[in-house]
Amino acid sequence: MLNKLSQFLNPNTEISSTPPSYYYEGNCPQTGELLRLPRTPLAEAIAEGLMQQLQQNEIYSREGKMYGILLVELPNGEQRVIKAFSGLLNGCSVVDGWVTPIPGREDIVLAETRTLAELAAIKQEIITLKQLPLREEYAILSAEFQQQLQILNLRHSQSKRERQEKRQQLGENLTIETIAQLEAESRQQGIERKYLKRRQNEVLQPLQQIINGADTKIRELKQQRKELSRQLQTQMHAAYSLTNFSGQSLSLQQLLPGGTPTGTGECCAPKLLHYAATHKLKPLAMAEFWWGDSSVQDKKQGEFYGACVERCQPLMGFLLSGKHNYSALKKEEILYEDQWLIAVNKPPGLLSVPGRYSHNQDSVLIRLRNLYDVELRTVHRLDQETSGILLLAKDVFTHSQLNQQFQKRQIHKVYEAILAGNLIINEGVIDLPLWGNPENRPYQTVDLERGKPSLTRFRVMKKEGDYTRIEFIPLTGRTHQLRVHAADVRGLGMMILGDKLYGCSAKSSRLYLHARELSFQHPHLGKNLYLQTKTPF
Repeated sequence: MLNKLSQFLNPNTEISSTPPSYYYEGNCPQTGELLRLPRTPLAEAIAEGLMQQLQQNEIYSREGKMYGILLVELPNGEQRVIKAFSGLLNGCSVVDGWVTPIPGREDIVLAETRTLAELAAIKQEIITLKQLPLREEYAILSAEFQQQLQILNLRHSQSKRERQEKRQQLGENLTIETIAQLEAESRQQGIERKYLKRRQNEVLQPLQQIINGADTKIRELKQQRKELSRQLQTQMHAAYSLTNFSGQSLSLQQLLPGGTPTGTGECCAPKLLHYAATHKLKPLAMAEFWWGDSSVQDKKQGEFYGACVERCQPLMGFLLSGKHNYSALKKEEILYEDQWLIAVNKPPGLLSVPGRYSHNQDSVLIRLRNLYDVELRTVHRLDQETSGILLLAKDVFTHSQLNQQFQKRQIHKVYEAILAGNLIINEGVIDLPLWGNPENRPYQTVDLERGKPSLTRFRVMKKEGDYTRIEFIPLTGRTHQLRVHAADVRGLGMMILGDKLYGCSAKSSRLYLHARELSFQHPHLGKNLYLQTKTPF
């Protein structure tokens, strides 16, 4: 059920960095808070990968329906994908590899079977009444009488014209006997028309009465079918139970006391979110699309669609409740937050921003964007292996102001690290220009000709056996600046413990580099903001 991203994405698939194109959203029933789940470029790319799989099997083209994917995070931080289809897939509600239906259907399976049998019998009776042989007989006889009336009307019209011409020809010579003869001919033709119509009524009326009775019966059967369907839906919605991320479970009937449209609870979104909530999976992003025949509904194959207004949208607020509890960024990892910016304590091994390809999308920025309504922007970055304070802005102005402070070196940063060796000198300044070879990224080297100015102040904090605990204050912010200044022989000549990229061979569980302190002028409050975290090693 939990699919790897590689099952839908090529490792070289490029993921757009554009903001989400759509949000599944609703207000929490308890707090009124607006809860949102994005349809991100990554989710759309995964869905497109699923479309390619559906295209390879004609079973998915036999009937048109909605399909959906939900990108989730396991408790260990690994990302996986679950997928769902709406309603039944070729008559089946449970299909290997797809999430299971909302629970409750099994509780009413006998009532459902009985009702479906009654509905099938009603359907067959309606078909029989619609195909009543008398309908065809009535149609044939009615057409024959219409044809006879047309012929009679044509003949009578011709006779009427001949009588009028005869009156005009005789003029003043028209005798009383001739007038009487012409009028008698007209009356006879009227009698002939009345006789044919009476004959038509005598033949067709009994048939029409039987047909009208059949039509009345059809209307009664349709009403009976509608009532049976409504009763079954009511039973289903009372039995169907949805669970949200707060662990709360309610029936569809409780969630929608004003009435539940047919098919509620059988769409992709509720199935996916219920499954994720009941299996302790953190929802990251979701995408739904139409696949198959489009003749029944006004939808196009391969197009993305949002939550349906009648059946899914009213459930979103409940289903998304508690999703923040599944955030991979723990509450204690948020160091500071106000309406303009947020600072987090980034764990080691997590990217600051998403990478270029599908396999490295997980990052602080993506995780926070899943929780916040605003377009967050990183002000600076930390290496994936480095832990510590990372600053993000919530608007363009704040981002611009903080960027200027970084460029003017007005932001004070302090790092703590452990060196793999005993450093002889206790403090000093390293001034070595750094250059990154475009063909060997992200590796940096000291290059006196092509390198950019890089300046680091350092101070030994403590000697610990064969290692040295050291404090770094970078005065510039080059890529891997501290790591290269430590490892290069023209710097400290001693690698940071765990820095395999720059030659550390000592066994370690992580890179022993932590962004411990950050201080800057708040762009809006006008005061100096000082942030500090405890070094985790």
